[in-house]
Amino acid sequence: MAAWPAPPDSGQYARDHGPARRRRVCKGGSVDGNHQPVDSGVERLHGKVSLAEGLKVRFWGVRGSISCPGAEYARYGGNTSCLEVTAGGRRLIFDAGTGIRTLGVELARQAPLDLDIYFTHTHLDHISGLTFFAPLFERRNSVRMWAGHLEAPYTLKKVVGHLMQAPLYPVSLDVFQASVEFREFTAGETLSCGTIGLRTASLHHPNGATGYRIDYRDKSICYITDTEHHEGQRDQTIVDLCRGADVMIYDSSYTDEEYARYRGWGHSTWQEGVRIADAADVGTLAIFHHDPSHDDAFMDGVAREAAALRPGTAANGLPRVVVAHEGLTLSP
Repeated sequence: MAAWPAPPDSGQYARDHGPARRRRVCKGGSVDGNHQPVDSGVERLHGKVSLAEGLKVRFWGVRGSISCPGAEYARYGGNTSCLEVTAGGRRLIFDAGTGIRTLGVELARQAPLDLDIYFTHTHLDHISGLTFFAPLFERRNSVRMWAGHLEAPYTLKKVVGHLMQAPLYPVSLDVFQASVEFREFTAGETLSCGTIGLRTASLHHPNGATGYRIDYRDKSICYITDTEHHEGQRDQTIVDLCRGADVMIYDSSYTDEEYARYRGWGHSTWQEGVRIADAADVGTLAIFHHDPSHDDAFMDGVAREAAALRPGTAANGLPRVVVAHEGLTLSP
């Protein structure tokens, strides 16, 4: 695994470089002054980001609840949830928070595209960037959107359609020029995208949410966000899903000290992320979904405390804990 320090302004980097389950198949770091950020390299060929064979995740939005512009969020980033996972010649996108806009600018140069977008859930901070995702406006592209948390009468197409209607939005779904498909599954099913396997599980969140484990060859990344824990109890569903994973990206909206004020809001703490990572023998914990009140200085403190609780390097070559920031790329 190769690792390089991230540029000091990772946001500017993004702007400049612009029981058996049923199986479904798709088509086709801490960055404070005392710790070096951890980034794996991004392969580029003739100005394009290549689809490397190995499993890789890049963070385009790491914030929860609402986007946060401002100098006090410059290093960790203020965009809401969006991840880009690549492996085996495929590109998978997880959630469409405001971070997906910048990803779309990058990808727009590479049409034609064949993409899959997997939603953890459809609260506004996880879908608000979707209508600004440039590949949806290019006829040569194909985009499939997946959701596993919705129950009748809701469907993913209806939810996105409701977002794009008066008086909330000026244009409808018809504005998309790409070939767009909406696909439903039930959390707990196993999916696949090419040679990439995806295991899923239900999370504890108002209106439901889905956690994902992405497996490719002998590497794995888990995406567990917008889930609430019960103090003193590990969520066994999450522990089982993440068992032995190389990387677990976890909802760390609060601290243990803050948690009592937010019970019922559907989120967890970075300390609980540490406890689950240890219980599941996870290699690297990525602290994610930062609360809007947690600015860069606050997150620096989290980075230092977390590094003290999970010191050292995992077998995958990465630190045992990192704090996610925009532009961070991890290759276990």
